[in-house]
Amino acid sequence: MDKLHTSRFMDKQEKPRVWRWRILSSLMLVYDIVAIAFAWFAVLWARFDFRFSEIPADYFSAYRRFIIPYVAVTIFLLFVFRLYRSLWRYASMPELARLLVVSLLSSILHAVGITVLYGSGLQGGRMPLSYYFGGAILQLLLLGGVRFAYRLLRYELKQYFQRTEALGRVMLIGAGDAGQMILRDLSQVEKPEDKAVCIIDDDPSKWGRYLENVPVVGGRDDILLNVKKYHVNKIFLAIPSASEANKRDILGICSQTDCELKQLPGMYQFMTGEITVAAMKDVSVDDLLGREPIRADMQEVFDFIHGKRVLVTGGGGSIGSELCRQVAAHEPAELIIFDIYENNAYDIQLELKDKYPDLKLVTLIGSVRDSRRIFQVFDTYRPQVVYHAAAHKHVPLMEDSPCEAVKNNVIGTYKTAYAAMVHGCERFVLISTDKAVNPTNVMGTSKRLCEMIIQCFDAKIKAGKASEIPQLFTHLGEENADKDGTGRVFQNVKTEFVAVRFGNVLGSNGSVIGVFKKQIAKGGPVTVTHPDIIRYFMTIPEAVSLVMLAGTYAHGGEIFVLDMGRPVKIDTLARNLIKLAGFKPGVDIEIEYTGLRPGEKLYEEKLMAEEGLRKTDNKLIHIGSPIPFDHDAFLVELVALMSAAYSNKSDIRDRLMAMVPTYHPAVTDPAEPQKAVS
Repeated sequence: MDKLHTSRFMDKQEKPRVWRWRILSSLMLVYDIVAIAFAWFAVLWARFDFRFSEIPADYFSAYRRFIIPYVAVTIFLLFVFRLYRSLWRYASMPELARLLVVSLLSSILHAVGITVLYGSGLQGGRMPLSYYFGGAILQLLLLGGVRFAYRLLRYELKQYFQRTEALGRVMLIGAGDAGQMILRDLSQVEKPEDKAVCIIDDDPSKWGRYLENVPVVGGRDDILLNVKKYHVNKIFLAIPSASEANKRDILGICSQTDCELKQLPGMYQFMTGEITVAAMKDVSVDDLLGREPIRADMQEVFDFIHGKRVLVTGGGGSIGSELCRQVAAHEPAELIIFDIYENNAYDIQLELKDKYPDLKLVTLIGSVRDSRRIFQVFDTYRPQVVYHAAAHKHVPLMEDSPCEAVKNNVIGTYKTAYAAMVHGCERFVLISTDKAVNPTNVMGTSKRLCEMIIQCFDAKIKAGKASEIPQLFTHLGEENADKDGTGRVFQNVKTEFVAVRFGNVLGSNGSVIGVFKKQIAKGGPVTVTHPDIIRYFMTIPEAVSLVMLAGTYAHGGEIFVLDMGRPVKIDTLARNLIKLAGFKPGVDIEIEYTGLRPGEKLYEEKLMAEEGLRKTDNKLIHIGSPIPFDHDAFLVELVALMSAAYSNKSDIRDRLMAMVPTYHPAVTDPAEPQKAVS
């Protein structure tokens, strides 16, 4: 019954369309008969100054007797070449080519036929030369004109008037092949929202010329002027082959406007022909970073990861999940995801199972603070490489809960590192932060302690004194490493411990970008702690590339540091985000300065003054030389710190200051007034 009902419904819909098509085809047939006959008569008439009485009787008689069979033959050819079955609203080169062939064939037949059949009765044995050539041309114009005029009236004019009412006035940057494809795509949308009004290109030879009827008005230095002149509210960057530096410079100029920015993703879309308005992506703050992106040689990573068992702690987080994606792509023997938050872990598990069905994947829930759980994981799966991403990272929250920062970041790192050491792990890579340098907050100090733990483990192992590293317990249990008391577990330990120091990561959980976007979506205000606060930024893929490269470069004890280029003012970042959303800072969306938060400083540093730099094979990755400290005294203090943290002692900050001499808690002025900026 459903099929019958559907069939009847389709019949009701289709029958009017079929009859409309038949009526149009019939009208076209009648027109063609009249047009063909008129074309040859009109040329003969024009030859004799549009005076019918001046046309010689033999010429007109030949025309009159020959035209009926000729029209029949031409109509037959039009049917043969399917010119009555074309969709003329979309008429283009194929239809024109077929029409040219029909006109050429029919005109030759006309010339030969009328001359052979009636030449003996004509003056000179033929019709006037203008009759042969003029008739052929006029017939083509009349047959083709009505067909392409249908497209013009039915489509182009309709589109023109719709485009004039389009909401978006687009400046296109790039007058090359990609730009032309974008312009054509804009013109072919049935109900366009955007209209291209001008084009920018740095090639002076294109200035003053037109592409798809849109003027090329100048180079990048003319962007701001022409945004005002043409009332532009959208800018499309269509130069897929441009270098990152060029794109960044152009987008930097564009960001000074209030226009919505979009760009083509890259050369892949150009090579595959995916150059459409829909393929364009929003320009993100990532595109405005003040440096070239990290270009890591991932072959080294592939060689290192391939065939190994890899554990990622905090594998459901923003950095941890990207690590899992990259590891999965490099064909490990097994990937173990470890996280305390089940929802994130489940999400990345589903994603990887779908993308890599042959991947041997294990997803485990647990805390790095739980000695027995960590030992169970290492004892069962024996990971060869560990990426330690599990940590509390929110500065203000850790200021309010300093003992939790110590328990999770410091003690969690220690327990995981110890389990890796006694279970034969080859590499242990700690994810650190630039906030560990001269820290002014508990979070940064806890990460500095993590770096010191890594350096301490490395020094003890290289000195053959792994047994002197105490195993920290909050409860004694079966996870005791030296169960038999022989110390054999500490012999031939070869684990290499390294740390990787990051700046702020764009798009990570808790990133300022996410906060700003939510505030903009609510209509503001956007809150910035201080007008002069600056931060180094990197993207998640860059961060993960650095982590994985650290695993390949490591020899033990290093702190890898990324050269992140120029720092970015958070105030500038907020303003760019507001502009990218299509609003005006201080007009549509207010910016408020709220004062530095507890533990926050105006700028972050990548290295402490005592640390030097050594180069690696990647010019943007450096190694900080370890700062010497008393490892034995540090380990004793660490045991006391753990006891104080688990007892929730109130003097935890004093203990941190004693263990990390560069830690100086930030003093913020709670009375600092808020300011709204226009």
